[in-house]
Order: sequence, then structure tokens, then C-alpha cells
Amino acid sequence: NINRQIIATHSTVGQYKTEAMRDRIAEINPEAKVYCYNIFFDESTKAEFDFTKYSYVIDAIDSLASKAALILHATSCGIPLFSSMGAALKFDPTAIRVAEFWNVKGCPLARALRQRFKKQHTFPRHKFQCVFSEELLANRGEEKPEPLAGEASMVVTHGNGSLAHITAIYGFTLSGLVL
Repeated sequence: NINRQIIATHSTVGQYKTEAMRDRIAEINPEAKVYCYNIFFDESTKAEFDFTKYSYVIDAIDSLASKAALILHATSCGIPLFSSMGAALKFDPTAIRVAEFWNVKGCPLARALRQRFKKQHTFPRHKFQCVFSEELLANRGEEKPEPLAGEASMVVTHGNGSLAHITAIYGFTLSGLVL
């Protein structure tokens, strides 16, 4: 994440993000109290998170299954939730929006979550706001030209990278919603 997170540098490679962020916050405000939990939220660990002790929950999980579990768990606790939808492959900062989850448009991650909730007949207990981008993505798979003799046709695909300015705007927007 060196390309897109202020806390990530060559000196923090191998360090937990939580600890790198704690150290960065301490450089800014040595009196700040930061509690680090080096645990990934998913269905098997959700019982370790007592969201009733929090004023807000911010979801920035990429994994569909874990994101769905977090949304269901946080909304069942009645805690205000703010969720980051898909930022991968987005370029246009002017397309970033905030909307209630069921009103998010043009986001493949939000669509996949809604499909998952409908298929499993499990739904968030209350509404929550999402940061997302309306930027539409081109189809990323493309056929190569006709193969030459002895070559196979192949589909070219690319990774789901994200850009620093987009993830930063998502993060600042989530922070602003909490404030």
C-alpha cells in the first residue's frame, strides 16, 4: 500500500497497518490514545467486536463476504455505519458520491452486496450511508486479434488497483460523515 496510504513507507513494510497508524498518530499528537486490534473482521471473528462500545463504525473492507458480515453485524448493534464501496480502477474524483446503500448506483461492489443479501435473505437492520463512485468502468477483458498459427487466443485482464487520490477522497469523505 506504499502507493496509496500515508502510513505505508519502506520502513513500515512488514509492520501491521494498525501499528504504523498508531505511530503516525503519536507523531502528530503524542497524547492521543490509540488502541490497536490486529485482527481481520470476518464471520468467524465478529464475536470479538463489541460495536455497542463504539459511537460509529467505518467499513473499508474489500472482501465481499467480510464486508457483508460487518454490515450485518454493525447494523444489528444499532450503531451508525458508514461504508466505503468500490474504489478499484476509478480515476474521476468528481464522480464520488454519498448515498444510502440501497440508492448507490454504478458500483459493482454495492450491486454484489445487494445480490448477496437478497440471495441469503439477510438484510441490514437499518439504513447506512456509503461513499461510492458513479464512474462507469469499461469492460476490462479484451480479445486479442486472431491468433497466429500455433498460438492460442487469450483474454487480457488487469488487477483491481486503486489510485491514491481516489482512496484518499473516500477516506476523507468517510471521516467527514462521522464528524
